[in-house]
Amino acid sequence: MQPSRRSLVLCVALVALPATVGAQHAVPAAVPRAAATVADAGRQAFSFPSPLLGAEDRRAFAVGNALFRANWVTAPASAAGLDGLGPLFNARSCSSCHLHDGRSRPPEPGDAERHGLLVRIGVRQPDGEDRPHPAYGTQVQDAAIAGVAAEARVEIEWVASTGRYGDGEAFELLAPRYALSELGDGPLGADVVFGGRTAPHLVGLGLLEAIPAAALLALEDPDDRDGDGISGRAHRLAGDVLGRFGWKATQPTVHAQTAGAFVHDMGVTSSLHPHEPLTEPQRRRITAPNGGTPEIGDLQLDRVVFYARTLAVPAPRDAEAPAVAAGRAHFAAFGCAACHVPEWLTGPVAFHAAFGGQTIRPYTDLLLHDLGPGLADGKHDGSASPAEWRTPPLWGLGLVPVVNGHERLLHDGRARGLAEAVLWHGGEAEPARERFRLAPRAQRDELLAFLRSL
Repeated sequence: MQPSRRSLVLCVALVALPATVGAQHAVPAAVPRAAATVADAGRQAFSFPSPLLGAEDRRAFAVGNALFRANWVTAPASAAGLDGLGPLFNARSCSSCHLHDGRSRPPEPGDAERHGLLVRIGVRQPDGEDRPHPAYGTQVQDAAIAGVAAEARVEIEWVASTGRYGDGEAFELLAPRYALSELGDGPLGADVVFGGRTAPHLVGLGLLEAIPAAALLALEDPDDRDGDGISGRAHRLAGDVLGRFGWKATQPTVHAQTAGAFVHDMGVTSSLHPHEPLTEPQRRRITAPNGGTPEIGDLQLDRVVFYARTLAVPAPRDAEAPAVAAGRAHFAAFGCAACHVPEWLTGPVAFHAAFGGQTIRPYTDLLLHDLGPGLADGKHDGSASPAEWRTPPLWGLGLVPVVNGHERLLHDGRARGLAEAVLWHGGEAEPARERFRLAPRAQRDELLAFLRSL
């Protein structure tokens, strides 16, 4: 039986959290299942606690899981500790976008629920940068509590382009164009830029957080001094802190990413973000009671963060299959491993000692790379330009169709499968993309087989 919302708040106070290097570009051959992985390939493959957790940890994980899935409600409400939704928001719970802890997709035209795609908004400046919109802020909230008008409804037009593989086989790619209707805060004005963002699957976040910063920084080469065409750079945030999370590495920790999602996606304040992200026009038009100051307490937020940090990574599958083994070799030969660095060793971890000293294979360098104008959407994030994207981890990629029932990939879900995702790569990744595009069909299929095995 699921605990009631009120009992969730009580058990949060009773469950205590425990106290508590380098990269290899060669793609490792088949290896025994790592200590931090779970051998499950079913619908719940992204939702298991890490095997590194003990019994007390798993109780904390369970509380975080319940809070992650709980719907927030409008204040004031009898659901003490779970009221304070909005007044503007995109989702009522974390799991609304991360269904089964997995990946979201763009809405289809007939979808009643439109969770899963966030649209960043800004106004282009003369210097090419963009600033928050004076009426709509930095993110379009397309839902609101009763009695309050939502900011807007997001409309998507898909624009097709075509191309051919080296053997003449045709392919089609889709790119989104965004527009807003049902505007709640007046006209948009000129020079508005949009950027769509889907929700990624959540496995292995605590392990990514545990990769030593020095190891990541050792791979930086912003001026391409080694001449290999790869010029990744770290996203340095305020205070020279290393960004790791988000499509453009705009958040340094799982805690910061989670607190940011609560306030921007659900309108739920925390000690890290004590104010709803309303613009001045919105503050004048919206008067609604809050759910306390802050609306999610530190203990509740810590449980959700602990849950997100400790979701297990699904173990790779069919590693010995001939097609997978061949695809692994193509992954290295085509140049994919230059950015999707296969293997890391985690360092000391403050939130849980067992997460340190782990050999992990996430296939990422967590750095920003210029992927060319095809993927540039006009929206800056921090110091990341429109064309720069953090290398997304690939672990669990092959299970997205099983867990979430779709295969929409990349930051805005434009790719309808693995092949389209590869074909969208440009900029620094263009040589690797062209090796894939020009390869014989058998080699392309083998590469995709490898990616589906992860």
